[in-house]
Amino acid sequence: FLHRWPSLLKYYSQADGVSWLEEYKARHRAGLEAQRIVASFSKRFFSEHVPCDGFSDIESLGCPSHFFEDELMCILNMEGRKGLTWKYYAKKILYFLRQQNILKNLKEYLQRPPDRQSFLEGAVLVDQYCNPLSDICLESVQVQVDDIADKVRHVLRTRHPRHPSLAPGADDVLVPEVELQQQVLDAMNCVLYEQLKYKGNELDYYNSLNSYIHQVLIRRTGIPISLSVLYLTIARQLGVKLEPVNFPSHFLLRWCQGKEGSTDIFDYTYIDAFGKGKQLTVKECEYLIGHHVAEEFYGVVTSKEVLQRMVGNLLNLGKRESTDQSYQLLRDSLDLYLAMYPDNVQHLMLQARLYFHLGIWPEKVLDILQHIQALDPSQHGTARYLVQHTLEHIERRKEEVGPEVKLRADEKHREVCFSVGLIMKHKRYGYNCVIYGWDPTCMMGHEWIRNMNVHSLPHGPHQPFYNVLVEDGSCRYAAQEKLEYISEPREIPHPDIGRYFSEFTGVHYLPNAELEIRYPEDLELTRATVQKIYSSGKE
Repeated sequence: FLHRWPSLLKYYSQADGVSWLEEYKARHRAGLEAQRIVASFSKRFFSEHVPCDGFSDIESLGCPSHFFEDELMCILNMEGRKGLTWKYYAKKILYFLRQQNILKNLKEYLQRPPDRQSFLEGAVLVDQYCNPLSDICLESVQVQVDDIADKVRHVLRTRHPRHPSLAPGADDVLVPEVELQQQVLDAMNCVLYEQLKYKGNELDYYNSLNSYIHQVLIRRTGIPISLSVLYLTIARQLGVKLEPVNFPSHFLLRWCQGKEGSTDIFDYTYIDAFGKGKQLTVKECEYLIGHHVAEEFYGVVTSKEVLQRMVGNLLNLGKRESTDQSYQLLRDSLDLYLAMYPDNVQHLMLQARLYFHLGIWPEKVLDILQHIQALDPSQHGTARYLVQHTLEHIERRKEEVGPEVKLRADEKHREVCFSVGLIMKHKRYGYNCVIYGWDPTCMMGHEWIRNMNVHSLPHGPHQPFYNVLVEDGSCRYAAQEKLEYISEPREIPHPDIGRYFSEFTGVHYLPNAELEIRYPEDLELTRATVQKIYSSGKE
């Protein structure tokens, strides 16, 4: 058992009393079930960007989930350039499974008393949910934070050998005097900003990586709230109680200079972790954002409110993203927000509109809209409109016939020169791409044709157009006259490559079974083209 599936060893604290034959059988059955489900996804959900309906099969698994996940990992780790479609759907399923577990952990975290809700743990849960396939755990993040704290202690020991935070067992014990606390903060600023070169990411502020705590530790840069969580966590480990402040436009920390628990905002110094730990007065905080701020915004906030702001930042980034057709970041951040505030009508409506726009999970859209109407009857008009169109979508889906088949022998296709699976280069923009579909003429609407200035092309819209996956992760619609063969074809690193192709041969892609149904004659043409152009024998 352990020779075949060594990654499962961590689930067995002791080998005594384990029936290894039964474990082997259970793992084998889970593997077969995982393979069956993965194999079925391409046929059932090829035309859907997000195979939501298939996840209901996974929610009622009849086998241990860690065995099922292990088989998915085995599929993902298959060597070579084959099995791309299996890997694509295994990744989708694993993404879903892990998010469900993380969501359970988040809900358990939110039910704890506030004094047991670590800011760092909350940041890790957000990070894990948005990056479920990455190896992120609270323990490894904590180890990295502890390492920074040890470096601060070293600096503190050099400068102030008798400092109370250096005493044995002094972790998390509050340092009593403000002057001694200042010494800790000075040592922290020295380590974080001078030695380790942490800084606010001013050049790429709206990059989602700035919000993920494990990326902040790797890249040593972030936005105010992520750097504040790191700064606050280290300070508390060293005996300085800092508190989070939900300041407008720029998250801050506050440090009490007067009586503990004071409600006077002038009894606090405010710390800008984004600005290298600079200490600010109330007036300087206002200068930071350029306008007067009411006293209420200088107050301390809870860990749940910190998470709300972190998730809110990701929500705004998700709305801005233009290349991700599945709006994954927006969907993930909406899930997180509604886990914290399940009755927020505004975000429920946004989720319903998003699913409706993507054409996914129509049954769930109806459930969301019903919930919205129960919470706020004034939304009845908007909800009724979406309900009507969602029901129409469900009916249309039931009436769908088989896929459109495009044959080369058809007279209207005689001008189509390129075929599915060929790796091409765009003459004007220089990007490399792979063809996954084509039309004999441009099938986009008049507005798109006008906006893309298609009429300025020598052949305008009356020429073949190709659906292509581009190496930058985008999907584009390119005119035939703008594409050319590439001199040295290479793999296209696109997240959806496995949705359409089963294998990369070294010079072209092989369409998977579902794509080949739609373009049954293209594979033969692609092979002939490759043989003619790349005669070096790579294939």
